[in-house]
Amino acid sequence: MQGEDDLRGLAKIMAFMRAVSILLMLMHFYWFCYGFFLERGWTLEIVNKILGNFQRTASLFSNTIYTKIFALVLLALSCLGTKGVKDEKITWPKIYTSLTIGILFFFFATPLLKLSVEMATTLYILTTSLGYIFLMMAGVWITRLLRTNLMDDVFNNENESFMQETKLMENEYSINLPTKFWYNKKEHKGWINIVNPFRATIVLGTPGSGKSYAIVNSYIKQQIEKGFSMYIYDFKFDDLSTIAYNHLLKHTDKYKVKPKFYVINFDDPRRSHRCNPINPNFMTDISDAYESAYTIMLNLNRSWIQKQGDFFVESPIILLAAIIWFLKIYDNGKYCTFPHAIELLNKKYSDVFTILTSYPDLENYLSPFMDAWQGGAQDQLQGQIASAKIPLSRMISPQLYWVMTGDDFTLDINNPNEPKILCVGNNPDRQNIYSAALGLYNSRIVKLINKKGQLKSSVIIDELPTIYFRGLDNLIATARSNKVAVCLGFQDYSQLIRDYGDKESKVIQNTVGNIFSGQVVGETAKNLSERFGKVLQKRQSLTINRNDKSTSISTQLDSLIPASKISTLTQGMFVGAVSDNFDERIEQKIFHAEIVVDNERVAAETKTYKKIPEILSFTDEQGNDNMKQEIESNYRQIKKDIVQVIEAELERIKNDPDLQHLVQKE
Repeated sequence: MQGEDDLRGLAKIMAFMRAVSILLMLMHFYWFCYGFFLERGWTLEIVNKILGNFQRTASLFSNTIYTKIFALVLLALSCLGTKGVKDEKITWPKIYTSLTIGILFFFFATPLLKLSVEMATTLYILTTSLGYIFLMMAGVWITRLLRTNLMDDVFNNENESFMQETKLMENEYSINLPTKFWYNKKEHKGWINIVNPFRATIVLGTPGSGKSYAIVNSYIKQQIEKGFSMYIYDFKFDDLSTIAYNHLLKHTDKYKVKPKFYVINFDDPRRSHRCNPINPNFMTDISDAYESAYTIMLNLNRSWIQKQGDFFVESPIILLAAIIWFLKIYDNGKYCTFPHAIELLNKKYSDVFTILTSYPDLENYLSPFMDAWQGGAQDQLQGQIASAKIPLSRMISPQLYWVMTGDDFTLDINNPNEPKILCVGNNPDRQNIYSAALGLYNSRIVKLINKKGQLKSSVIIDELPTIYFRGLDNLIATARSNKVAVCLGFQDYSQLIRDYGDKESKVIQNTVGNIFSGQVVGETAKNLSERFGKVLQKRQSLTINRNDKSTSISTQLDSLIPASKISTLTQGMFVGAVSDNFDERIEQKIFHAEIVVDNERVAAETKTYKKIPEILSFTDEQGNDNMKQEIESNYRQIKKDIVQVIEAELERIKNDPDLQHLVQKE
C-alpha cells in the first residue's frame, strides 16, 4: 500500500510540472506577442503586473529562449511519470521524427516575431505550439518505450552476462588464452588461465566450432614453450604435427635436454619412424600382454566395448595375449612384435596350441581353447579362433608391418634423459585399420609415462572417438601427481558414450578439471549447463491495459549459461570452467567468451612453416627408389621368422619326453 501511495504522489507531481510548463508557454506567448493580444482587448492588468514582477526578479522574459528552455525542462521532467498506455506501435524512428519536427518548430520560429506583419505573430504562436506538442509526444513515447518495450533483449543476453577473469595468471605449467567477453553493456578483455593442466582438459564442439584452431593449437605451442615432452594424436595428419615440429624448432632452448621429434605415419614410410609398441623390454608381466591384446581387439571391434566379459569377446583377447607373451619369452623376445603375433595367430591352430601349451605360464590361459579342442567342440573352437583371426587379418599390411617392427625409439616419451615429441598420424580413409595399431601405441605410452620422477609431459588426443584409448580414465584420475597433462578433443558426449561405454565415459566426463565447449546441442548442452550452475537473475513482468500498466520485478535462480546459449554459440565463442590451485585461487572459474586468436600472426607463421622432413631414404647407391622392395622384403621375412619358430618349437616338443603327450594329442 505504501508503494502505491508513493507512485500516486509521484504522478501528481509530474502532472503539476507539466501544467506549469504549459502555463509558462502561455505566459511566453502573452509577453512576447503582447501587441497581438492588446489589439484584440485580450489583456488583463493583473497579468501584466505578475509578468512584470517575473521580469524584474528572474529576467525570465528577457529573451524568448529562456522561457522556452525552462518550459522544455519542466516538460521533460513531467514525462518521466508518464503511465504506459496500450500502444505497441511506438518505434524509435517515429520518436526521432517527432523530436526533429518539434525542435525545428519550437526553437526556429523566433524570427517570425521580428516581422511587422500580423500574420507572422499568429504563425509564430501556431508553429511554437506545434513544436511543443511534438516534443511532448516524443518525451511521452520515449518514456513508454524505455519502460514497456521488453523486446530490446529478447535473448536475455544482459541478464545472463557475468564478470569473468581479467587477470593473467602464469606459472611454469600454465596455458593462458586471451578472451573478449560482454558484461554490463560493455566489452571487456579477459584471460582463461589453466594454471593446473594436470587436472586434465576436455575440448568439446561441433565441427567448425574452432576447437583445434583456438585451443588445441595453443596447448601444443604453449606447452612446447614450457618444456613439456608430448604425445600428439593427429587424426588428420599432418595438421597438428606440422605445428608441433615447427614450434619445437623455435623453442628447443626451453628444454634442459634437447628433445627429439618422432613421427608414426603408416601412409608414408619415408616420413615415419619405426617403433615396436610391444617392445619386450617394457613388458614385465603377462598382464602387459593382455592389455595390449585388449586394446587391439577393442579398437578393431568397437561393439565389444559394450560386451566386455562375454565369452566370445574374452576368448580372442586371451588367445592374442598368450601369443604376445610367448613371443616375449621365446629367444629373449627376438620376434616380439605385433606383426609377428598376427602371423603366428594365422597359422594352423593345432600347431599354435601345441606350442603355447608347452609353456607352463600359458597353459592356464589357454584352457578354454584346450577344453573345446580336447572335447571335440570344433564349432565352438572355430568360433573362438575366428573371433581373433578375422579382425586381425584386416591389419595384414606390408607398410604397417614395416613401421611396427623397427626400434628407432622407445615410447617412454617423458624420460628426462631422452625427452621426445611424438606425433602419431591417422588417416580418415583408413581409420578402422590404423586406429587399432595406434591404440596399441596409446596403451603402451599410458603405462610408460605414468611414473614418478619423469619429465612433465602432455598427451593431446584430438578427435578422441576415432580411437579406443584403453586406460584413459585411469590416466586422468592418477597421472596428475606424475605431471602428465591430458587434453582430449571431441565433438559431443554422445560420441564418448558410443565408443567408450556409459560407465567409462561418465568417469572421463566427471574427473576432468578443465572444460571448454564450443557449440554443442542436446543432452551435452544440458549437461554442461547444469555443470555451470545457477545464479540469481531478475525477472520483469509487465501488464498493459487501455488506461494503465503494472510492472513487477522478481528474482529467481536460473541457469548461468542456459543450454540454448550453448547450442547457438558462434565460431570462436566458448563456455567452460577451469580449476585452480591452493596457492593460485581463481575467483571466477566459469567463462563465456570469445577466445582471441591473432589471425594475421597465425597466417604469417603458417607461411614460414617447414614440412616435416623425409626421415628415411629408400634410394640405393645408383639413385633407384627401392622402398617397395625393402618393405616387401621385411614382410616376407616376418612370415619366414614365424615358420622357423613353429618348426623349431615342434621339433623341441617332439624331442622332449615330458612333452610327448602334447604331440599325441595333436
